[in-house]
Amino acid sequence: MPHTLETPPTAPGAAAEHPRNPTAIVLYLSLGGLAFAVLQSLVAPALGTIGADLGASTGSASWILTAYLLSAAVLTPVLGRLGDIVGKRKVLIVVLALLLVGTVVAALAPNLGVLVVGRALQGAAGAVMPLSIGIVRDELPAERVGVTIGLLSAIFGIGAGVGIVAAGPIVEHLSWHFLFWLPGVLVVVALLGAVFGMPESPVRKPGRLDLVGTAILSVSLVSLLVAIGEGRDWGWGSGRTLGLLALGVVALVAFVVVELRVAEPLMDLRLFRLRGVWTAHLIALVFGFAMFGTFVLVPTLLQLPTAVGFGFGKTVTEAGLFLLPTVVAMVVAGPIAGALVTKVGPRLPLVLGGLSLTAAYAVPAVSHAQLWQVVLSGVLTGVGIGLGLASVSNAIVGSVPITQTGEAISTNTVVRTVGSSIGTAVIAALISAGTTPQGLPADSSFTTGFWVCAALGVVAVLAALAAPALRVDRTRDAEV
Repeated sequence: MPHTLETPPTAPGAAAEHPRNPTAIVLYLSLGGLAFAVLQSLVAPALGTIGADLGASTGSASWILTAYLLSAAVLTPVLGRLGDIVGKRKVLIVVLALLLVGTVVAALAPNLGVLVVGRALQGAAGAVMPLSIGIVRDELPAERVGVTIGLLSAIFGIGAGVGIVAAGPIVEHLSWHFLFWLPGVLVVVALLGAVFGMPESPVRKPGRLDLVGTAILSVSLVSLLVAIGEGRDWGWGSGRTLGLLALGVVALVAFVVVELRVAEPLMDLRLFRLRGVWTAHLIALVFGFAMFGTFVLVPTLLQLPTAVGFGFGKTVTEAGLFLLPTVVAMVVAGPIAGALVTKVGPRLPLVLGGLSLTAAYAVPAVSHAQLWQVVLSGVLTGVGIGLGLASVSNAIVGSVPITQTGEAISTNTVVRTVGSSIGTAVIAALISAGTTPQGLPADSSFTTGFWVCAALGVVAVLAALAAPALRVDRTRDAEV
């Protein structure tokens, strides 16, 4: 009898009993994911302060973000695959330990170079997402899987929002060093929980790590993300930018060729043939773009002086607080999406999430003259991202063999990271493209940015409509 999304198959040799305290496992996984997501966005509003304190230029300080994204993009698929091979709990412990070391190094950093190294170590924790979802699928009772994955997925959006909200007050009342010390407390609890309160997952996919594929993918992702991150400063038509983009594309093509030929690929690209997988990756790309586009558009708009005629004159702290409704909406929407997936499959919440995201940007694209329009946009964004991210993960979990959960979710995490990088760079470029006589961003730049995000919301809706309806057929577990 084929399995459904509600009842993932049990791998041979898996333990018959569920863990005695699944709630504790979910708590530890949630704290690890929250710490990673918070650290991803927490430093963004404070880059100027950190750069000034360390004597670094604005361009150099941007590597505090770039190093994190690069490390996450490169290491997530590698560590996710290792989790499938040697055990997800073992690799999760290593990942959380790297996150803790990176957080301490960053908090104590005396200069920019050391801080960038710390951020690169933190980026390894991008694998927390695929490892956590794999552990949930392997260990929790079937009736809790959908809602729990929804919660864990939403936490990554929630954490990013919390980081933007909390950065201002932390820097204002403490110092930028506490941007790392405070999340470090969460990492310590999560690490201790993984070591002492979590059983090792019995599900394995024995094999070897594809070192050639890993090297080629690393070249591709590093080239693309550096070009995207630095393109605005270097110039989009400069030789460095175009050269890195070309190298990234060529390496990506080479990666596809290699992965289709090796016996044990880093990423099983055959999974892309499944509707539940390719639609989920496309939606993750869009939501990553839109989420970080919001984190650039809204705070910038709110902090512009009222004298320009369309700004609101808010401080960094006040602007962050206006994103609080977005975070609250994510908290509510994530578990709801998980429950919907369990009952009717991923397509409905994916469509609803795409529609909410589209409306979230269409409202301020039409008019952002009043604060209520900005707040409404934030709430709709939170609902859309909460529904979308939770349902994307569930769609993948319901579409791939249980032994390939880690690598499939890892790929989705990388896609979302790339989307976040592209969104940050593109929206920042749009904002700086038009300026007022005072040298500030023009009102039309924000309107264009909102319309771009709204158009991508439509893409997400179309991809969601193509996603599998109702419950995903699991008969392929034995075939793929």
